[in-house]
Amino acid sequence: MSSGAATSGEYWLISVPGEKGANDAWDKLNRATGNVSTNSKYLIPDLKVGTLDQLVGLSDDLSKLDTSAEGVIRKLVQYFTEVLEEDKSKVAENLVIGNKDMKTYVTKFQWEGAKYPLKQSLKVLSEIIGKQITQIDNDLKMKSLAYNNLKNALASMDRKTTGSLLTKDLADLVKADDFVLNSEYLQTVIVVVPKISVKEWESKYATLSSMVVPGSSKLLTEEGEHALYTVTLFKKVIDEFKNTARENKFIVRDFVYDEETLKAGRTERDKLQAEKQRQYAPLIRWLKINFGEIFSAYIHIKALRVFVESVLRYGLPVNFQAAVIEPAKGQQKKLRQELHKLPSKTRQH
Repeated sequence: MSSGAATSGEYWLISVPGEKGANDAWDKLNRATGNVSTNSKYLIPDLKVGTLDQLVGLSDDLSKLDTSAEGVIRKLVQYFTEVLEEDKSKVAENLVIGNKDMKTYVTKFQWEGAKYPLKQSLKVLSEIIGKQITQIDNDLKMKSLAYNNLKNALASMDRKTTGSLLTKDLADLVKADDFVLNSEYLQTVIVVVPKISVKEWESKYATLSSMVVPGSSKLLTEEGEHALYTVTLFKKVIDEFKNTARENKFIVRDFVYDEETLKAGRTERDKLQAEKQRQYAPLIRWLKINFGEIFSAYIHIKALRVFVESVLRYGLPVNFQAAVIEPAKGQQKKLRQELHKLPSKTRQH
């Protein structure tokens, strides 16, 4: 087992065949590895062996389960980091299994019999874990989709409040007093004018079409390279005014002042923000709990693989010692050489 998605160091899972017993294998392993690794016993309980054919089939199934579990861990940790946003530095402290950090869980591994009953066959145990992985993966997809939809809707609204005057939401830049409202004939429009053309606008806006109200243009705001003006004209010449304005590089925004619509937009954003905040804490809690669940399942798969592969390699009766080995920094090559000197039955996972 290399460092993978979720462990901070690099760990190897190996098994060494017993001679008189598993303790002899443990002593032999520690003598062989000396200063090149830190070793911990990987306590795999007495599991139901079954037949050789079943073990061969299981070996392939467990390899696929292993890959699947690691994939879900990677997805979950990546999403956890995204959800934490500005607090992403806190992701490591949330990656716990019960109350243990990953290193402690791996190096002091204990089979969780309540979740994975030892009276069950290896096949049934692998099926229990497989269902668990699928369930967590499906739940993660659903929860991330719901939360992402909220985030995206909020981001879309927020994008409208940024950008240039040509595209940004105008709701916070205008007020009722800027418009002629409820007139049968007149309408106030909003025009974006390049700053370099402000004098040209002020001198000629009333001549861009007939029926423009003289003296009606008013500067609302300036941002970046543009200025925002209102101008009032007769409704029936709006299209003509838009076209002539565009030819002069003045852009008429499609905007009609409506207090109820503006208020609804602000209310909608507030609702989305409140819903995002409401979902945040339960989502963090779910991610934390289910990281623990999927990581536990992952290490139990490793235990099943070590057991099955060791029985296939060493034969019966079951007599081997499994170990979690953390190579010393820069000593991977030497450690591998030392392990290869052990009896030829030694198996690494």
